[in-house]
Amino acid sequence: MRLWLVFKLLLHPIRFAQARIDAWVMARVKRQPGPIPVPRTRVYIVPTRFGYGYAFMGLVMLLGSMNYSNSMGFLLTFLLGALGLVCMHHTHGNLVNVQLRSGKTAPVFAGEVAHFEILVDNPAPAQRYSFSLAWPKETQPPVMADVPARGTATLRIALPAERRGWLPARVFSLSTEFPLGLFHAWTWAELDMACLVYPKPATAGRMPPSASGAIGQMPSNIAGQDEFAGLRNYHRGDPMKSVHWKSLPKSPGAPMVKQFTELLDQELWLEWDSLGDLDPESRLSQLTRWVLDMEDRQHAYGLRLPGIELKPGRGEIHQNDCLRELALYKPG
Repeated sequence: MRLWLVFKLLLHPIRFAQARIDAWVMARVKRQPGPIPVPRTRVYIVPTRFGYGYAFMGLVMLLGSMNYSNSMGFLLTFLLGALGLVCMHHTHGNLVNVQLRSGKTAPVFAGEVAHFEILVDNPAPAQRYSFSLAWPKETQPPVMADVPARGTATLRIALPAERRGWLPARVFSLSTEFPLGLFHAWTWAELDMACLVYPKPATAGRMPPSASGAIGQMPSNIAGQDEFAGLRNYHRGDPMKSVHWKSLPKSPGAPMVKQFTELLDQELWLEWDSLGDLDPESRLSQLTRWVLDMEDRQHAYGLRLPGIELKPGRGEIHQNDCLRELALYKPG
């Protein structure tokens, strides 16, 4: 193991040093519920490649000024050096004393992309510029935003959701290179937030066994205004608008009254045991598809899993409850 570390150090010294420093810093980042303040002791700053080029240019100008004893060259060299020091101060101060909070995270289905909402608070009376938010060592571009004075900026950072269940947020970096891009200042943080990932819905086509010929509505014996149920004899107190006037000439002296009944949804159960030909994850995917299909059809449905039963219902709340149980269910 030690020989392998020595080989990596000799082959890629800068990459090896960066990996060791990142590991040292990451081990000290704790998961917190927020808000997370960013004091001066948690802000790291290094020159960018433009900063190194700027410093090299200043060194060349200094050597040239010394070689030719050029006072104007000295003046310009020291002016650019002072400008670089002021830039370093502003880059560091642009990130100090902001606060990080967790925002809303909407559930997604497996195979989609989860978006974590992170709020950056600026308690200072001056605006902060050019903040970048990103996961460490990710190929996707960072999210950029400015934070108004005594205000809040909302940044949404994406993370692929590959499997169902809870997807915790990782350690992320908040960085800035304002104002001239000569220095890169950043801090690490990890907010206690997670995204609920629903099972990936199966392809449409298969119907629940109990739904064959049963999806729809059935008349009840409850009086209502939905379905015409026939005529009956007039009773004292019946409203005049319910009288069937067309039947009055056929039965003089005995008016008939239109009768209606209320339509009730037939209950449908989506059951784990009805999918015995599938493996556990495929069962959850198929049940997810059925939940979405029944909700689109506005049909009341219930969910039965081993040890879990949700009574029939419909609506966004009932759908979310069913999908949550499917996302967090542990077979066996």
